[in-house]
Amino acid sequence: MRNLLAQAVVVLAGVLLPWVIAPAARARTTAQNNAAALPFDAHDLSGVWQLAPGGGGQGPGDNFPPLTPWGQAKYDANKPGYGPKAAPGGNDPILKCDPTGFPRILFVIWPFEIIHTGRILMFFEGQHTIREIWMDGRQLPADPDPRWYGYSVGKWQGDTLVVETIGFNDKTWLGAQGQPHSDEMRTIERYRRVDHNTIEFNLTIDDPKTYTKVWYAEPRLIKLKPGVEIPESFCVASEEEEFAKRIREPAARQTGKE
Repeated sequence: MRNLLAQAVVVLAGVLLPWVIAPAARARTTAQNNAAALPFDAHDLSGVWQLAPGGGGQGPGDNFPPLTPWGQAKYDANKPGYGPKAAPGGNDPILKCDPTGFPRILFVIWPFEIIHTGRILMFFEGQHTIREIWMDGRQLPADPDPRWYGYSVGKWQGDTLVVETIGFNDKTWLGAQGQPHSDEMRTIERYRRVDHNTIEFNLTIDDPKTYTKVWYAEPRLIKLKPGVEIPESFCVASEEEEFAKRIREPAARQTGKE
């Protein structure tokens, strides 16, 4: 008798569940479509945004161009601290609380705020970092001092914001798998707001010291996050060391056995 009752409950749940879920899903889709249809200024990217999930993962993508001998040596020396390539003694710079660097920080699934002043500021939750993009018509400097996030200038081409960046140091990775770059790297970003809620994002990486071809990252979407505020988020070295000792290093040793 109990088995018959249990079977009846399962059947009834299977019949009723779609009637409960479907209206909620339809309401959510309708709300999203209505928000996307709101008017917007294509030249105003203000707000809190977040990269939508995509095949590129936390970085410009896994299908990077062939490496030069210099780039291959750098790549072979890099030991990710997590993920499928995790190895004991991981040397990913962010594991020491070094700056995430650019463009990697764009691909980490943390929100960031775009602020329009006389320039454009990108305020990232990750490491509570601010990046500046000069919009006053200046040219890129001929020989800038190397920086973690480079030196960026932007301009509008129609409804697309185009940002060029040079002047990087070579201390950061492009992704969690250890994709390297050199201080000769030049990046071009393109942002086009296609509706109230969505920016199309394309990235080109030109680093002839590291890669034999220009790297065209997988196009991604960036979604508006209404009502979200950027919280305080810092990488604290003492906490990172404790996490490595208790969790990351044991997990990396286990991954290495598989």
